[in-house]
Amino acid sequence: MTQTVAVLGTGKIGEALLSGMIRAGWRPADLLVTTRRGDRAQELLTRYGVESVTNAEAAKNADILILAVKPQDMGKLLDELAPHVTADRLVISAAAGITTTFIEDRLTPGTPVVRVMPNTPVLVDEGMSVISAGSHATGAHLATAEEIFGGVGKTLRVPESQQDAATALSGSGPAYFYFLVEAMTDAGILLGLPRAQAHDLIVQAAIGAAVMLRDSGEHPVKLREAVTSPAGTTISAIRELENHGVRAALIAALEAARDRSRELASGNG
Repeated sequence: MTQTVAVLGTGKIGEALLSGMIRAGWRPADLLVTTRRGDRAQELLTRYGVESVTNAEAAKNADILILAVKPQDMGKLLDELAPHVTADRLVISAAAGITTTFIEDRLTPGTPVVRVMPNTPVLVDEGMSVISAGSHATGAHLATAEEIFGGVGKTLRVPESQQDAATALSGSGPAYFYFLVEAMTDAGILLGLPRAQAHDLIVQAAIGAAVMLRDSGEHPVKLREAVTSPAGTTISAIRELENHGVRAALIAALEAARDRSRELASGNG
């Protein structure tokens, strides 16, 4: 961990990565951040002991640049970085919908670029970060990205052609579960439970089910069948879910999310 890493754009995701790297053993002296506001720079210095620099200074001094800005700000950021980024730098993009080609075309030819799609549970070290190599990135570059993002959850390598699908499932995925919890909590209220109790029951059921899925190694169908007794309450509920087309609605929703990701990647924002 002798390389210098700069996090450009230290919002929630950028700060989560910064915090995860420090917990994983990166020295604050080897980390740089860029911010738009002086008070934010002071906050990060106080909290993590990291120095705030300009985007140009980050490009000149860091071996690894993590671009954690909003997608609409990426073009302007790359214009600032381009004169200072040499081909021996590693550029990691965590901006949704931004392709490695978009970045490579604006930097020194041959610059290795890795595209990463994290999701918001990186904020609690339970994130899923999907990693893809650009045309000049090697296995070593991917391993470096995995080391950084592995500090805040799990990582998965995929071809970049699968990034839009991964965005639909993983990047947007937490929102679907929040939506489901919201709907089930409302159902609990309809059935006569106070909101706080309904919320606690559903959240713990969600956590328990997720842990069982992760740790048991069982197929979700088998785990569901273990809860589904003949002529019981669960099968009655599942019949209604099927009657209302919930499975088909989920498939359609994820297809819509994938298609929107493709639109964003093509610049049709």
